[in-house]
Amino acid sequence: MMTKKPASLQTFALTDLAQFTKEGEYSTNAGKDFHLFYVGRDDVHGILAYLLSHVSTSLYLNMFGYDDDSLNGECMRCARDPTITTVITLDKSQAGGVHEKGILASDVAQDAGAFNTHFAIGQSATHQISHTKGGVLDGKVGFEGSTNWSASGEGTFVVKGKAGGAGYKAQNNTLAVFTDPDAVARFTAELIAEHLVAVDQGGTLAAKKTPSKPAAAAPAKKPSPSTAKPKRSTAKPKRSTAKPKRRQPLH
Repeated sequence: MMTKKPASLQTFALTDLAQFTKEGEYSTNAGKDFHLFYVGRDDVHGILAYLLSHVSTSLYLNMFGYDDDSLNGECMRCARDPTITTVITLDKSQAGGVHEKGILASDVAQDAGAFNTHFAIGQSATHQISHTKGGVLDGKVGFEGSTNWSASGEGTFVVKGKAGGAGYKAQNNTLAVFTDPDAVARFTAELIAEHLVAVDQGGTLAAKKTPSKPAAAAPAKKPSPSTAKPKRSTAKPKRSTAKPKRRQPLH
């Protein structure tokens, strides 16, 4: 059963995210198509959750470090909705980790068809890690940076509305959110290209086997000269038993 579509990002403005900053607002000279947020200072998890929960048209994503259950829930919502174009790429080395592997197994159990259609796991074109950490949402908003999807990677708040508190952990990471049309279009094309590479590699944790070349036919051996000695006949020649005729005297 389809859930109700969230509010669209078609009218999104970067000022919608000011509520997640430490100050709760931007500087008066802040740009209108680019803003940089900081893990450990701003509510970066809240920003990502807000953006993903508003996707209603398309989601293009490549994420190195996919360990956030709630954000994965939004991605699976998109993958299961046939009206949302969903293209998700994950790094092979990270997908084998304990937490991420468990999330992906849960996704497959929930809807194997949606997962296998929209997710691909792989490496870069030269078989290095797929280290991109970003996406494009509804063709309007892009995000990218060093932030991986984990509690410490996002600096997920444990106290409502602010960083800190018992057990709070935050890496030094950044998250850039942008709406510049050219950057959004170019990043979308790159995310598709990276996804196609992962698909061509097999798209799963099991690496695609490279077809082996057929073995070259062995050269035909020349017949070796026979070393066998010719057999000597042991049969004795038969002696004629016919008596010789006498010669008649000449007259």
